[in-house]
Order: sequence, then structure tokens, then C-alpha cells
Amino acid sequence: MRIRTATPEDAAAIARIYNQGIEDRLATLETTLRDAADRAAWMAAKGPRHPVIVAEDDSGEILGWGSLNQFNPRAAYDHVAEFSVYVAREARGRRIGSLLLTELESRAREHGFHKLVLAAFPHNTAGMKLYQRHGFRTVGIYQEQGRLDDRWVDVIIMEKLLG
Repeated sequence: MRIRTATPEDAAAIARIYNQGIEDRLATLETTLRDAADRAAWMAAKGPRHPVIVAEDDSGEILGWGSLNQFNPRAAYDHVAEFSVYVAREARGRRIGSLLLTELESRAREHGFHKLVLAAFPHNTAGMKLYQRHGFRTVGIYQEQGRLDDRWVDVIIMEKLLG
């Protein structure tokens, strides 16, 4: 498995994996599926402090992706990044999420971030185990933060100081 910076050519694979996260209702409150053009535009709009990375197997297949994202545009938050990690359905349980998160933490430090934060679903047990293994702590839970499939969904907020 190799972790590398994503390129525009990876946009279709990133969209496919992101759409699985939307469909599975485990990773995002997003409900609109995305296409390669949308993901390519999203990547192009990101600055150098907010990279997108991919996990690629020996055959070159993209099995997961991650990104550092701007937490808040106010200057006071310049040292806080939010992040995303998505793994393809067929590759879940193979520690790809951990590889991606390790690389995101490393790149966050390189770019001068002091803290990483995330918002996730408490019912995403694999995600919760990943974040806990990486030393994230729970800040709180937004109860009934959004609606998916006519149900209220809680969102957990977690953080990690990078030190």
C-alpha cells in the first residue's frame, strides 16, 4: 500500500469512494452524490496546506483517500484543520484508514497545524475505533444535528493536539 498526494486523475476514484460513504450513511450528512468533475474542482480549490491524499495498492487501484480541510476561515483558526478519511467498501478493515490518518497527521504537523478536529457519527464504530487508536478525544456530541432518511442523527466532535 502506498500513500501519495492525489492528482486530478484520481478524482473519479475519490468520487466513487466518497459516494459509498454517502450511500452507506456512515460518514457524512451529505446526501448528494458527487462526480469526478465535482471532486476535481474541489481538489483544485484547495490550498497547499490542505492536501488530498490517496491510498493506492500495488496495482495502482485507489482504495481510500483523506484530506486536510479548512476548519474556519478566520485567521485565529489558522492552526486548526478538520480532516476526512474515506475507505472503499471492499477495502475496509485492512487498516487503510489508519495509514491515511497517520499521513494526514504528519502533513498537518509539517504545515504548522496545532490541532486536528473531526465531526463523525457515533454509530460509525470502525471510525470511532480509528480515532480513539490515534489519540483523539471526545469534545462533545451534537444531538440530532442532522436528518438522514427521515431520522435525526447525532454527530460526535473530537480533537487531537498535535504537540
